This record gives sequence, C-alpha cells and structure tokens, in this order.
Amino acid sequence: MKLRFRSSNDKKEKKQSAKSTNTKDKDNELDKNNFNNEITKSLNENVSNIKTMLGEPSDLTVRELTGKTSTQKCAILYIGGLVDEQLVQNNIIKTIQENLQKSDDPTIDHIYEAVIAIAGTKKAQTLDEVSYALLSGSTILYLDGYETALLISAKGGEKRSIDEPPSEALIRGPREGFIEDIHTNIAMVRRILKDPNLRIKTYETGKRSKQKIAVIYVAGITNEKIVDEVNRRLKSMDTDYALSAGHVEQWIQDSFLSPFPQLLETERPDRIASSVLQGKVGILVEGTPVALLAPIVFADTLKSLGDYSQRWMTATIWRLIRYLSAFIAMFAPALYIALVSYHPEMLPTKLVFSIQASREGVPFPAVIEAFLMAITFDILHEAGVRLPKLIGSTIGIVGGLVIGESAVSAGIVSPIMVIVTALTAIASFTTPQYSVAISFRNLRYSFMFAAAILGLFGIVLVYIMINIHMVNLKSFGTPYTTPFAPVYFSDWKDLFIRSPLTMLGKRPSFYKTKDKKKLSTSKGRNDK
Repeated sequence: MKLRFRSSNDKKEKKQSAKSTNTKDKDNELDKNNFNNEITKSLNENVSNIKTMLGEPSDLTVRELTGKTSTQKCAILYIGGLVDEQLVQNNIIKTIQENLQKSDDPTIDHIYEAVIAIAGTKKAQTLDEVSYALLSGSTILYLDGYETALLISAKGGEKRSIDEPPSEALIRGPREGFIEDIHTNIAMVRRILKDPNLRIKTYETGKRSKQKIAVIYVAGITNEKIVDEVNRRLKSMDTDYALSAGHVEQWIQDSFLSPFPQLLETERPDRIASSVLQGKVGILVEGTPVALLAPIVFADTLKSLGDYSQRWMTATIWRLIRYLSAFIAMFAPALYIALVSYHPEMLPTKLVFSIQASREGVPFPAVIEAFLMAITFDILHEAGVRLPKLIGSTIGIVGGLVIGESAVSAGIVSPIMVIVTALTAIASFTTPQYSVAISFRNLRYSFMFAAAILGLFGIVLVYIMINIHMVNLKSFGTPYTTPFAPVYFSDWKDLFIRSPLTMLGKRPSFYKTKDKKKLSTSKGRNDK
C-alpha cells in the first residue's frame, strides 16, 4: 500500500483551483463594489453600464438620436414586450427627435417640462432606479452631458383580458374577475367602491422580482390595529419571488401548523369591495389573479357572495346545505368504518343485513376498503386538475364510473362503499372556498384513522381535538370560531341563516369596526 503525502505544490494547486472557481462564480453576478451606480455625464458610459448590469439582454432596444450638431446626442432604452411600442414610437422617439432638430441646446429639464407629454415621467440619478424602472416597463431617456435620466411611463405589452373567474361562478352577479395585472385589479375595485375613504397602499416584495402588493381598506370602517398588523407582516416577508397569493398567505398567516386557512382567497373584485365594507382588509399581489382577505372566521368559509343576491329563504336553504355537506365530507367515510366495524347494533337490522350482503365476498375489512376508495378518488381529482380542462372533466367522470363499477364487479369493494365515496366527493365540492374543501378532505383521513382504531369514540376524540385547536386559532387577532366562541348573538343573523337584508344593518361586531352601522335606518326597518 502506497501512502501519498500532500506536498506544498499540491496545496498551491488546490488554492489556485479554488480561486478560479470563485472567480467564475463572481463572473455570473454583478460586482457592485467596483460598479459605478451613479449616472455619469457620458452617454456611452451610461448605456454601457445598463447593458452590463442586465447582462447584454437581447430584448433591450437602444435608439440613439442626434440633434443639429454631433454633440447633441441622446439615447432611448426600453425592453420589448414590457412597453407600449406604439406609444414609444409616436409619443417619445418622434417627439424628442423633432425637438432635437429644432432646439439649439436642449437640456434635460427642458425635455422633462416642455417636451414629454406623458404622465408619470420622473427623474433618476442612480443606476438602480433606472434598471428597476426599465424592468418595470418604463422607457429611459439619457441625454449626453447630464447626470440625470428620465423615466417615462410607457407600460404595455400583452395581458389577459377580463373574464369571469372560473373558481367563483355566480348565478346572479357580475361576471368580472381579476387578472394578473395589479393596476387593472385596483381599477376594478375602484369602479365598484367610489368612496373617497378607500385607501390603497402599495408595497414591494421579492428581493429579485420586486413585485407590488396592494393593501386595500376603507378608512373610518376598518380597525386600524388590523391594518397595522397586515402591513407589519407584509413588510417582514423575506423572499426572492412571491409565486402566488398562496405564497404570500403562508408568510403572513398566524399558524402554519393549522389545517384551516386563515385568509380567504377570491378572484372577484365585488367580493373584495363587499368584504372591506365589512371591516376586512384586501391584499392584491402582482402577477396573480387571486386576492386575499383578512381577518376571517370559520363561518366566512361557508358563505358565498351569491347568498346576498338571492331571497333570504333561498339563501338560507343553500347555506344550511353547505353546513350539511361539510359534515358529510369530513365524517361520512369515518362513520361507515365505525358503524360497520364496531357499532353495527346502532343501525336498523334490515340495513345491517343489506350492508353485510353487499360486502359478502369483499376480501378487505371496511377500513382498508374505505381508504382504497378515498385515495382513488383523490388520485382522480388530482389528475383532473392537472390535465387540460376538457380532458380533465372527462377523465374525472369516466374514470370514476369505470373504476367504481369495475371494483364492485371484481369484488374488491362493496356497492355501499362506492355510494359513500361518491356522496363524500360531491359534498366536498359544495364548499365555496377551494382551500377549505382541501382542509375537509385532509381532516377526513384523521377521522378515518380514529374510527379504524376506536370506532365512534375515536371520531369524538378527534372532533374534540379539532375544536380545541379552532378555539385557540386566530386570524390577525380575531378568534377563528367567532361568533360561536366567543359568542356574539347579534351576528347570528348572518350565520346559519341569512336574514333579510333590511335586518343586516350592522357590520360584524367581532371585527371592532369604527363605523358599526352598515345601512341607513328608516322607520319600521330599524336594526335593533
């Protein structure tokens, strides 16, 4: 066996290779310590600096213009796809070109005050300001001999048209839904709420993406403590890029260990408008059509905006059906396991004989049978979501029918189990909030495990544990189980039932809003 001792030459080679590796890594990023962040008087240097900072991008357009003399030079920079190129051509390049031919000695102040006729034009003195504006869709103007650049707002490019939100369709109500452009979304809310007390504060998140987040509330209604807490949590976000509203939700929620959502998601501007009038705070995230609402309580997850577009009796029946569906979605498979395996004496005799006859020949116990069908349904649901829309719905229907019928014919599961699974699946889809429906599906497995071990006693124990968790859970300081616990009987008029609108004249008490009254009272229709 040969032993090889490390010589001094080996150590030198290792150090040199490490240095070369570090040098290659540094080449991929901009060395800000040696880079001049200030705008200089040299036009060529300024253009070269921005190209170097962005890595010589192929979609960067640089248009240089010359005035009456060769010393009168300027450069216009923009990134294709982020600007309205028609606006840039006609209102910026053409206008500045004509001015350079007329003016003997144009200045940056003269161009800013008398030439550019586009609102939102600003001045910048640093390269960071220029690069951020350029990547945000602005057009940059450099004038040779000046240490100031003009940031001209000319945002444009392709974007999705306003359409009906696919996840929150209503029978009665507006057909408008949010899109990925945050400015369009803010404008849609402003069209609905023309209140001068509507406040919209914008923040930036993402160290690299620099996305905008808008906080929406109504001054004089919303509790200022809630607004301050929302702003504090948004400012504490530390991420490179917010993928979606769900990404922001996970950063600012109270408890990441809870199976229940502590913020509501919506794609409807009318829901944002109605919610902020209730005392909530709306959060819009750039790049996603989904907005967030905070704070919330559990009762909010089973309410639909369509409840207030229907007569109160119809809306009440729908709401009670949702509560019943939520119960079925969580407890139906667990109750089947418990009653069949541990407590058959609780069922009518004829029903017990019918269930046992249908299960004759099934090789698995009830718990294995229930878990097989539940997992199969979740696989079909996940496949339907991932596939294209037309194919996904077909796969969900055909797959459910074929697999269910084949499983019964093969004697793997009983027909009663297929009925329980189908009823559970349909009941879970009645929940207005998709995130809440997912929570019910996840909790269903907990109840099934408990039922398999302890029967009905296990279901009751898990139910008590969930209630203890919900009582201790809060959403931005608001107890999650309000108005059940703590009890606010005045808010029960819009809980299990949806009272007539003339009786809903006050905002929810548990949000501690400044303005308690929602509707103007008249004789004979007072909200007492």
